[in-house]
Amino acid sequence: MISRQASAKNSLLLTLLLGAATLPGAAQAQPYGRGNLGGGFIEMLMTGRDPSPRAAAPIPTPGAPLGVPPAQWPAPQPMTAPRYASLPQGGPPEPMGRIERGFAPRFERQVVEYDGPHAAGTIVIDSPNKFLYLVQGGGKALRYGIGVGRPGFTWAGVKTITRKAEWPGWTPPPEMLKRRPDLPAHMEGGPDNPLGARAMYLGSTLYRIHGTNEPNTIGQNVSSGCIRLRNEDVEDLYSRVRVGTKVIVI
Repeated sequence: MISRQASAKNSLLLTLLLGAATLPGAAQAQPYGRGNLGGGFIEMLMTGRDPSPRAAAPIPTPGAPLGVPPAQWPAPQPMTAPRYASLPQGGPPEPMGRIERGFAPRFERQVVEYDGPHAAGTIVIDSPNKFLYLVQGGGKALRYGIGVGRPGFTWAGVKTITRKAEWPGWTPPPEMLKRRPDLPAHMEGGPDNPLGARAMYLGSTLYRIHGTNEPNTIGQNVSSGCIRLRNEDVEDLYSRVRVGTKVIVI
């Protein structure tokens, strides 16, 4: 037989379960899960432990200093600027490793080993392999990729630079105008001029070492006998040589 004390205890518990929200001073459970009076509320009554979900700890921001309030975090740093290769004559910056459309990386300007017989300061043009060498001395040379004469317009010999010009104008010779009557009689220097940014005239001939507005032609047989380089390369070469420089074409 159940004692009156136990019966009174059970009645009190039942009253709490059915009408706890109306008891004076009763704590109001916060919404959680599927209802306000779930198993967690009963657990609190029976055990005295509060099963309410704890606020989740904030997820740390990558790189944020530990233990420092967000208001005191340092300002984010800007992305590192890209590196650029230096160009002569104050030209526009060129991104490192830039590869122009149709321009093979092997024709990039670079220092190479050189064991030939020519003195420092001599220009050696290897037409078959499409390279121009500026001998530096000490077993080194500065090598540039070039475009050379197309079949029937290649040549070999020894010349000297007799004149230098920046952004030269171009007057096609009569024989070229005969082949290409669509060409202008004269074109002033500028970005659209086929002689490019610089020209070095060879002896008393019509041949030149010059730049180009078609850098994709470097490494090809394309000219009427002139030696062409990219504008940034011809500017570099132009700054290193003087009138009187020997040019050997092989």
